[in-house]
Amino acid sequence: MGEEVLTFELLDEDGIFAVRRAGREVAAAVGLETQDQVRVATALSEVCRESFVRHGRLTLRFLIEPGALVVELRADEAGEGLAAAARLMDEVERVEAGLVRLRKHLRRPGGRISSIRDRIAHLAPVSVLDELRVQNAELLSALEEVRALNTELEETNSGVVALYTQLSSELEETNRGVVALNVELEEKSDQLVAAGEAKNRFWATVSHELRTPVNSVIGLAGLLLGQGADPLTDEQRHQISLIDDSGRTLLALVDELLDMAKAEQGRLDPALQRADVPALLSRLAELLRPTADQSGIELVLDAGDAPPMLFTDELMLTRILRNLLANGLRYTESGEVRLTVELSGGRLLFTVSDTGIGIPQELQELVFEEFYRVPGTIPAGTGLGLPYARRLAEALGGTLTLSGAPGEGTSVVLSLPRPFEPGALGHVLIVDDEDGARRTLMTWLGDGAAAFEEAGTLASALAKAGARKPDLVLLDVRLPDGDGLDLLAVLPDEVPVVLVTVLDTSVLDDRLLARVGVVGKGRLTWPLLAAAVHRAREL
Repeated sequence: MGEEVLTFELLDEDGIFAVRRAGREVAAAVGLETQDQVRVATALSEVCRESFVRHGRLTLRFLIEPGALVVELRADEAGEGLAAAARLMDEVERVEAGLVRLRKHLRRPGGRISSIRDRIAHLAPVSVLDELRVQNAELLSALEEVRALNTELEETNSGVVALYTQLSSELEETNRGVVALNVELEEKSDQLVAAGEAKNRFWATVSHELRTPVNSVIGLAGLLLGQGADPLTDEQRHQISLIDDSGRTLLALVDELLDMAKAEQGRLDPALQRADVPALLSRLAELLRPTADQSGIELVLDAGDAPPMLFTDELMLTRILRNLLANGLRYTESGEVRLTVELSGGRLLFTVSDTGIGIPQELQELVFEEFYRVPGTIPAGTGLGLPYARRLAEALGGTLTLSGAPGEGTSVVLSLPRPFEPGALGHVLIVDDEDGARRTLMTWLGDGAAAFEEAGTLASALAKAGARKPDLVLLDVRLPDGDGLDLLAVLPDEVPVVLVTVLDTSVLDDRLLARVGVVGKGRLTWPLLAAAVHRAREL
C-alpha cells in the first residue's frame, strides 16, 4: 500500500479542470517528464468526466508507491474513459467492484513525500479559461513535437529512398555482371565439351592408326619365332622376343587409350564374369617379375585372404592392378612392392604398397587428374595411368584411394564389392516375369546361393514362398497378375528382400523402404546388386 500525498474531492463539472491540473502538478512533483505529466492529467480528466456524469461526487486519492504514482478512484470498468486511461497509464488495477487504481511508473525517485506535499499544497481552484489556456499550450507543444517528428521522418524517408535507389542501381549492375558471367561460363563449358570431344576423337584416331602397324610388328615377330622360320641364334631369338613383348605392351596401351575415351563418355561397361583371383595374381607376378628382378626390387603378391572366385571384369581388374604395381616398381629404388588382398566388411580390398619416394599429401588427389605428374619425379610418367585406373575401379563399382608421405612410400587401395561366400545366401527366390532378367540375377549371385527358385507371376511366387520359406527374395514389383509387393504380406519380417524394379522409389512407403533393399532395373550392375543384397541382409 502506498503513502497518500493528496486527496481530491470532485463536487461539480468545473472541478474536472481542477482534477486535470492536480494530476499534472502531482506528476511533475514526483519527477515525471512533461509528456507523462500530460498523459496523467488527460487520463484523469477522461475517467472523472465519465464517472461524474454517471455517479456525481467523486473522491481521488494520489498515492506514492515504490517506483510508481498511483491514483485511486471509482470508475465504471466498461466505460470509455477507463479504456482511454488504460492507453495513457502503465497499469489499470481493479481493486474491487467500481474501485480502480491507475498506475504510472517512475523512472527516477521523486523526492521525499513531505517535499512533494509541500509542492502541491498551493493547489487552488482553477477557472475553465485558465485550464483551457494550459491545455492549448500543451497542444501547441505537442504539435511542435509532431512537426519535428514529421521533419525527421521526411529526412529519414529521403535517406531511405536514396539508399533504395543506390541499392537498386548496384543490384542491376550485379545482375548484369551475373548474366555476363553466365554467358561466359556457358561459352567456356561449350569450349570444354568441344575440347573433350576433340581429344576423344584424337585418341580414337591415333589408337586406330597405331593398332595396324603394332599388329603387324607382333605378327612379324611371331613369324620369325615360329617353327617354320629360318634358324635363329639365341641372341636373335632373345631380341625378337623383346620386340614381340614390346609390341604387345604397346597394343595394350593402345587399348587403354581407347578405354580412357570410352570412360570419359560414360561408355565403359564392364564385361562381368567369374574370375579366378589366385590365377590372375599369378599371371601378374609372372608379367612383372622380370622388371622387379632387373631393378633389384622384391615383388610380393600376398593372396592369402583372396577369395578363390570373384565376379568382375577380369581384364579391367588386371589393368588396374598392373598399373598400380608398375607404378610402384617405377618409383621405388630399393625395398619392395607388395600386393595384399583382404576382406573388410562388405568390401574386398587390394592394397599395393611400396617403399618408394612417396607423394606429399597435398598432391595425392592431383595425381588422379589426367596428365598431372608429381614435380621432380624421375622417371616421369605420362600422367594417365592413375586416372585410367580410377575410372576402371568406378566402372567395377569400386573406389581407388592413395595415401603415403615423402620418403615413406605410397599405398594405393582398390576397394571392390565383396563376393558372397559359396552358399552364404541360402535358398534364393527370384520373382520376375522376364526370363532373361532371372538368368542374369542367377548368374551374378552364382555360388553365393545354395539353391535357386524362379517365379514369373505373383501367384507362382506366393505358392513357392508358402511351400518353402526363402532366405533371400529378389522381387520385381510389376508382375502380369498383380503387384509384387503383395508377396511381402506373406513373408516373415526376417526374410531379406531386394526390390529389382524400374519403379520410382519415391512413390513407395517409407516404412517399406526401411525394410527392403532397392536397386534400379534400368542400369543394373553386379556391384549395385551386391550392395543392395548386403544392405537387405543387415536390416
